[in-house]
Amino acid sequence: MTLAQKKMYTYLFLLPAGIIYFVFYLLPTFMSFFFSMTRWTLTKWQYIGFDNYIMFFEESSLQIGFKNTLIFAVVTCGLKVILALLLATLLTSQIWFKDYFRSMVFFPTLLSTIAVGIAFSTMMHPTQGVINTGLAAIGINGPDWLGNIKLALFSVAFVDVWKGVGIATVIYIAGIMAIPQHYYEALKIDGGNAFKGFWYITLPLSRPAMNSVIILAFIGGLRTFDLIWAMTRGGPGFSTDLIASIIYKQYQAGFYGLATAGNVILFFAISLLAFPLYMFLNRREVDL
Repeated sequence: MTLAQKKMYTYLFLLPAGIIYFVFYLLPTFMSFFFSMTRWTLTKWQYIGFDNYIMFFEESSLQIGFKNTLIFAVVTCGLKVILALLLATLLTSQIWFKDYFRSMVFFPTLLSTIAVGIAFSTMMHPTQGVINTGLAAIGINGPDWLGNIKLALFSVAFVDVWKGVGIATVIYIAGIMAIPQHYYEALKIDGGNAFKGFWYITLPLSRPAMNSVIILAFIGGLRTFDLIWAMTRGGPGFSTDLIASIIYKQYQAGFYGLATAGNVILFFAISLLAFPLYMFLNRREVDL
């Protein structure tokens, strides 16, 4: 078999995957760019240039949406990175209940996001919810978690962290277990304790896992929609409106071209924020 035939043989194996990638990713992406510059319905379309983009940036709630999206992404990403690292350190230690605790930490990840949102909306009810009822039993007057414009966004962020910290913990566990054990043995010989082992070995050498968690959690926070919609629908007022929920409201109102332009803008916004962060984190990795 000649070299050219071998290459053709390889390309034939790649062809099915390439077709699937083109049909389900590249083609919809290019179509989104095109339809973002049209006024379209399910049966017809009209090219209007960049009018949709201009209209989208003139949205009165857009400034609030951008601010809320950034706050939500930073808060959820930061909490997941810190909590997951602490949990993973605990769950890779010699505690006897770590297998059971691992399943407990990962369990929320298996639940439907909509179901979690509905459940926590009920639990956070200001008068009948189990959270405020429990606080009242010890003499604390609980706030209106989802009705207070200063608390609502952070309340949803807490639920997002509760649901998503399991995946981040699993990534950290894989990273920590890949660290050679002789580093810890050498530290013990030199008289180091558990804290020094965490600070000088676990923390720097789990950098690749930490970078993955940061990128995934940050991008996930920027494009969050389902949990916000299930718990607050962007309210009260616009206090929990994110870019994704603003786009969905435009779809609901029948402004399909405008909403498509919003999706394109969200795509570029996430890319402009996530790619430099990815490059910065990669430069700081410590090789094992």
